Amino acid sequence: MRVVIAGGHGKIARLLHRELAGRGDTAVGLIRNPDHAAALTAAGAHPVVCDLEHATVDEVAGHLAGADAVVFAAGAGPGSGADRKDSVDRGAAALLADAARAAGVHRYLLISSMGVDQPPAAGTDEAWAAYLRAKKAAEDDLTGRADLRWTVLRPGRLTDDDPTGRITLAPAVTPGAVTRADVARVLVALLYAPDTAGQTLELVGGNTPIAAAVTAA
Repeated sequence: MRVVIAGGHGKIARLLHRELAGRGDTAVGLIRNPDHAAALTAAGAHPVVCDLEHATVDEVAGHLAGADAVVFAAGAGPGSGADRKDSVDRGAAALLADAARAAGVHRYLLISSMGVDQPPAAGTDEAWAAYLRAKKAAEDDLTGRADLRWTVLRPGRLTDDDPTGRITLAPAVTPGAVTRADVARVLVALLYAPDTAGQTLELVGGNTPIAAAVTAA
């Protein structure tokens, strides 16, 4: 399987590269900063420099040629303002969807976040509120596309702990934490589970082995 990951230098993306490469799959990481190419190569991925805030649909579609699936793992990151939350977390996700359609790539996995369904509580940090709004807008755009076999994954609070291999995965779960490594493994399992297309799934740590949880979903 050939998988193109937007936001290829992110923590989850680099773990996903390793998981895919370990299976013998081909991981292609889209990165904005060419200085990050070596880190992707070390993780077993093929780096491609592509700034999703400024690229055209045709440019991105060219990078998707021959892919079996795309994963949107990009984000504006800590310290960015509301404008970049919108241009990356929403805008770049929609651009990737447009490019996937143009390239004939129908499988699309979007990493979103738990909590996007509720309006930000009073007093919420504006950057976090903008992030949640952008993620929800990205979800709404993607789930309205009948031409893509999309799956939305909403992880809970992310940690850098070692993977447990055991999760809770369902359309709605009790809020909690999940390791980034387990998120990467769930993404691989979803890529190989086409019946999960058309679902929005929340993810936290739990007691069910990943393969069994994805099969149940």
